[in-house]
Amino acid sequence: QVPLEESGGGLVQAGGSLRLSCTTTGSILGFNAMAWYRQAPGKQRELVALDVSGARPNYADFVKGRFTISRDAAKNTMDLQMNSLKVEDTAVYYCAARYFATSTWPYWGRGTQVTVSA
Repeated sequence: QVPLEESGGGLVQAGGSLRLSCTTTGSILGFNAMAWYRQAPGKQRELVALDVSGARPNYADFVKGRFTISRDAAKNTMDLQMNSLKVEDTAVYYCAARYFATSTWPYWGRGTQVTVSA
């Protein structure tokens, strides 16, 4: 099992910013791909941003231009910079990772709550 741990969630007003981080015990650069997902109450988990080694990041349409995914080798984290937050961004945000180019995500964090108030 590969431990992933998210941090950085919290309560912020609409229009504000938060930065989420995901860390692991091994090298963050060792993963073929990492992603951020989110799940709002009563809704299915959805992909927010995807970072595949050697490729440009991909973003869900609802966060394009507002969120940025990146990996920081020095801190050994994968981060999600979230700007211009909206009330509808309220959700539990999960970090996911995989070592191989597959369609599944074998490793998940426990999630961090992001709450955006009006």
